[in-house]
Amino acid sequence: MNHANDEPFFQPGRNCASVRRAERFSLLIDGADYFRVLREALTRAERTVFILGWDIDSRMKLTPGGADDGYPEALGDFLHALAGDKRRLRIYILAWDFAMLYAFEREWLPVYKMGWRTHRRIAFQMDGKHPLGGSQHQKLVVIDDRLAFVGGLDLTRSRWDTTAHAPDEPLRRDANGAAYQPFHDVHTMFDGDAAREIGLLARERWARACGKRLAIRSHRAALRQDPWPPSRRVDLEDVDVAISLTEPDYLGREPVRQIRTQYLDAIARARRSIYIENQYFTSGTIGAALAESLAREDGPDLAIVAPRNQSGWLQEVTMGVLRARLHTLLKNADTHGRYRLLCPSVPNLGDEIVNVHSKLMIVDDALLIVGSANLNNRSMVLDSECNVSIDAGADTRIRRAIATMRDTLLAEHLGCEIADVVRERQARNGMNAAIQALSRDRDEYRTMVPLDPQVSTELDQLIPPEALIDPETPIAADELVDQFVPAEKTRPLIGRFALLGMFALMIVVVAGLWHWTPLGDFVNLKALTNATRHIDSLPLAPLWIVLCYVIAAVVAVPITVLIATTGIVFGASWGGAYAFIGTMIAAAMSYSLGNWLGRDAVRKVAGARVNRLSERVAKRGIVAVVVLRLLPVAPFAIVNLVAGASHIRMRDFMIGTMLGMGPGIVLTVAFAHQLVASLHRPTVGSFAVLIGIGAALIGVSLLLQRFLGGKQQHAHEGAPSDADKSRASDEAKRASELRENGTLPRETSTKNERPDEVNS
Repeated sequence: MNHANDEPFFQPGRNCASVRRAERFSLLIDGADYFRVLREALTRAERTVFILGWDIDSRMKLTPGGADDGYPEALGDFLHALAGDKRRLRIYILAWDFAMLYAFEREWLPVYKMGWRTHRRIAFQMDGKHPLGGSQHQKLVVIDDRLAFVGGLDLTRSRWDTTAHAPDEPLRRDANGAAYQPFHDVHTMFDGDAAREIGLLARERWARACGKRLAIRSHRAALRQDPWPPSRRVDLEDVDVAISLTEPDYLGREPVRQIRTQYLDAIARARRSIYIENQYFTSGTIGAALAESLAREDGPDLAIVAPRNQSGWLQEVTMGVLRARLHTLLKNADTHGRYRLLCPSVPNLGDEIVNVHSKLMIVDDALLIVGSANLNNRSMVLDSECNVSIDAGADTRIRRAIATMRDTLLAEHLGCEIADVVRERQARNGMNAAIQALSRDRDEYRTMVPLDPQVSTELDQLIPPEALIDPETPIAADELVDQFVPAEKTRPLIGRFALLGMFALMIVVVAGLWHWTPLGDFVNLKALTNATRHIDSLPLAPLWIVLCYVIAAVVAVPITVLIATTGIVFGASWGGAYAFIGTMIAAAMSYSLGNWLGRDAVRKVAGARVNRLSERVAKRGIVAVVVLRLLPVAPFAIVNLVAGASHIRMRDFMIGTMLGMGPGIVLTVAFAHQLVASLHRPTVGSFAVLIGIGAALIGVSLLLQRFLGGKQQHAHEGAPSDADKSRASDEAKRASELRENGTLPRETSTKNERPDEVNS
């Protein structure tokens, strides 16, 4: 598509939902900047506050250095106090429901529902209106429908940091006092009709999530003060802001893919430079467009700033592998030497990194895109996302402001002044040439260093190209089973168990460090052992052990932790027996409880989205239960409840649980027991046993392949149930009524969008 300067770039209904005017607009760089002005703005709220997020933690502090506003520091207490002081203020908090569902399995307290000491003027809702595999990923706050914040920062732990990203920053600690690595992100703040439009979006999402209309319309109320925080400068005045969305096809709602379309349009229009900051870089569709741009003789410079590696081992061997593949694609397309993949570097960080979490693109000093959408498939078609963007067109005032925003980010990463970036960029007539000229020794100075992610051939073969790692479509229940129990090809199953084996081998390395480094001084299993061994001395000890195990498992203590602890305390033989018996009894009891409570009651516990799996999974019987036990679809106790409330037969459920968890229990207990033995008496032989157990996990995959590989899978995703259709009809009617009353924006058509493109 040819985008001439005199043609409007934003096309509502195609690459954006709407374009609205903002009197003031600012780019907020890093958490210290965003959280400070957000807190200041919240203290000026009078009628309504909407908070939408992927994750929310009531314990996080917006200003860890202290705030001089008279309110408590922790977010939950702060909002509670605000609601108590302002009698006309209503606060609405909408968070992704799966974060709560996974809270127990992730081994952190479920602080963000129980942690909110809910004031009657604070409403908390978990958003479950997403297809399986999708999430509520929008990160926005709207105050009085007059001031909006949209970007990549959630109000949760481990997000606050300054632009210095100092390795020894004393305030960069979570609610438990633990330090975390430097964190970089960007957010936006704006007012006017654009903020009002974000308010309408928040209301629509709220109505969709809980089915309740909101009568309060704060934009019509006479407010006493301007919500814009006085301490924050304005970067741009009187500018049009486009709002773009991603929404999946769900319960009859048409899919919205404006963000992907806008990214593709922006890349096609670029002539001089494309500057990107993003947490993930795995979308084959976006990668193909960038490769085409690099192949053009007159194409732009492309600089992508990303974290050195992905957060955690699991993401590194999944999303990290996909990023390496896309990087190879762009290197091969870069015949003119215009591509750079970079990461920020700060001296004395050691093994830590600057965690780049931004979702930002700046094209030709003319187009700014900021929001929640990563450059991965999920953000393009599956998760609910919200981006805002500004197109300068021929307006030199806006062009200068956008260029300054990009140069400010470059100066931060390169450890220099903005004037240095401007000077080098103009002198060398290019963005990448300026970056190269300003790069310095990483051991002594803050700078950016080239990234060249590589993965071994073996690991590359183990990771599927898309599947569950970065899906382009919602994951249906039957497709979930097919991914791991395919009719003909069984390699994905082997790969997943091989990854488990590799994980076990990594623990061997940690065990060695535990014994031969100071790590052992900080982590001590003696207390755990002493606290549980006294049960073994009681009368009828085995019954008490199994009873405690069952109670813990039923109340959703992570089953993996229980199994490992049993192995550590009671050894491989008795620990394995206790763990197996306790797991099976706990599964049966939870199943029976779900059967007794019924479908409606379980839906309230597990969420409607997980509950809808039960009908489809029931058709697969034993195989489906085995797969659910192998995959982290939901915590152990939740799966049991959902199974009991569904049509899965008790016999199939118990056999599937035995087959799916039995080998894992044996290996986990043996591994935990051997780990403790190796720590007490480290020998080459003891560590060889540990390595053998890790290798056994891979062997188990071969046995499961033989058992499951012969089962033919022919069923397909069923049509929505009558209940689903009824809910969709009710939602459509409710949305229609809200739009007629002027409360909700009208849906934008997506019929003109280009068809889905297949990832390479």
